[in-house]
Amino acid sequence: MKPAPSVLALSGGVGGAKLALGLQRVLPPGELAVLVNTGDDFTHLGLRICPDLDTVLYTLAGVVHPKQGWGRDAETFGFMDELRRQGGPDWFLLGDRDLVLHVERTRRLAAGERLTQITAALAQRFGVPTLLLPMADSEVASLLDTDAGPLEFQHYFVRLRCEPRVRSLAFAGAAQARPPEELATVLRSSALRAIVITPSNPFLSIDPLLAVPGLRAALRAARVPVVAVSPLIGGRAVKGPTAKIMGELGLAADTASIARHYAGLIDGLVVDGSDAAEAHALGLPFAVTGTLMRNDDDRERVAHTALQLADRLAARVAADHGSIAADAARA
Repeated sequence: MKPAPSVLALSGGVGGAKLALGLQRVLPPGELAVLVNTGDDFTHLGLRICPDLDTVLYTLAGVVHPKQGWGRDAETFGFMDELRRQGGPDWFLLGDRDLVLHVERTRRLAAGERLTQITAALAQRFGVPTLLLPMADSEVASLLDTDAGPLEFQHYFVRLRCEPRVRSLAFAGAAQARPPEELATVLRSSALRAIVITPSNPFLSIDPLLAVPGLRAALRAARVPVVAVSPLIGGRAVKGPTAKIMGELGLAADTASIARHYAGLIDGLVVDGSDAAEAHALGLPFAVTGTLMRNDDDRERVAHTALQLADRLAARVAADHGSIAADAARA
């Protein structure tokens, strides 16, 4: 019998996948579950493409492109070469082996299977011991209002290389979405020890998850520590437009803004050593480590730091939940 997950991670793509791999490496097989953003998903060339799910899958399976952090290692691009020759849209790169997943996913969705079931089957074929869960089985689309007009995420992120200025974000379909039942099973399990929000973009990767009705409340109701790893190092993002978007939304690109963004959800924050002095003023429990994850040793170290912070907070979180339950009973 497979063990029940003891840790749930919330993840977007490249940055989140790195920490997910660190967690998978430090935990016994089967004790990690990863809830992955699907707000980036879109239909392209008639295929349903799930970039964050696939990045996490490839990373945990050890087949991700080591320099890009996304796509398959040792990939070929015969399909893209022919697509360009035929004058097709070539702005979104699809490798030949990567393409197989999109074809198979689209075929199985059309046959009526849930995205959760399809993802589990793919993970099994790749030999991934971790439970991979999409945030919802129905479609949710991250939409950006920009100075170039309204944009779907991939058009902003890939086609336009994050150049337009972002004015606001919305998540179409989120109000009708529901988390998969498999997530509820994880959150109800007595084996659950911690929830870790990876250093994915809070606005583009984590907020779509939290926009699914009931998800934020379900995370808190699990009665285990929720800790986040800051995506910023010295006010800058390692990769991606996190700091850029924060500035465009009128937010300071600093640890305090990250803490405020997750206020009411997280119990603690992991920050980089360059932000340690600022973290002392947060009024929130924190842990310090080098959060730049260049290799597996770095990933394991950040994973250990997040879990150690969660373990340190466990008794206090349990006591707080007990007090809330007692107050509710008296009321």
